[in-house]
Amino acid sequence: MFTGIIEGLGTITGIQASSGQSSRLSINADFTLDGTKIGDSIAVSGVCLTAVEINEKCFKADVSPETLGMTTFGRAGVGDRINLERALRLSDRLDGHLVSGHIDGAGILKNRKTAGNAIVISIGVPETLSRHMIKKGSVAVDGISLTINNCSREGFDVSIIPHTAKLTTIGFKKIGSPVNIETDMIGKYVEHFVMGNRGDKNQSSIDMQFLAKTGFL
Repeated sequence: MFTGIIEGLGTITGIQASSGQSSRLSINADFTLDGTKIGDSIAVSGVCLTAVEINEKCFKADVSPETLGMTTFGRAGVGDRINLERALRLSDRLDGHLVSGHIDGAGILKNRKTAGNAIVISIGVPETLSRHMIKKGSVAVDGISLTINNCSREGFDVSIIPHTAKLTTIGFKKIGSPVNIETDMIGKYVEHFVMGNRGDKNQSSIDMQFLAKTGFL
């Protein structure tokens, strides 16, 4: 589990193809990975990966075919800069929001403009992702915990403060760049419980009529 508060940047230094359309990434962090050991989880631009080799600032992680297909790693190259966050400890403050590191899909940076001291970024996403977004809700973009300004079926806007722009990749992403998207996990669970598994005999008894009857709507 992660918070979406990026710990630092890193660079992809190697991509080794493996059998079954998987790959192994070699990554150099800009900071020392003190206390990190083999088997630990590290969010790499929002994607939860397991460190299989580690040495001071460097680590390697395997990427499955599913992850390559769902994330921007399928188009990654040596030299790409990435956001890094090590897993949340139970004693840590939860400064962002709960982020699982399980990417729901990719979005495209559509526009960026300056608004006061912030950069407003527009990101296009498919409706399968936007359906789990609400105004002032949380979203993780390349692992960065952000608040949604406005959203529609086609995408959403977020404001990037100077601190976030300076310390993460979002500050230098160009229009047309793909980004990893993880929607708020609470919304996905709520939808599942309310809608149930259609066609399943064990379908949830919680529906819109029930919520209205009990005063929640």
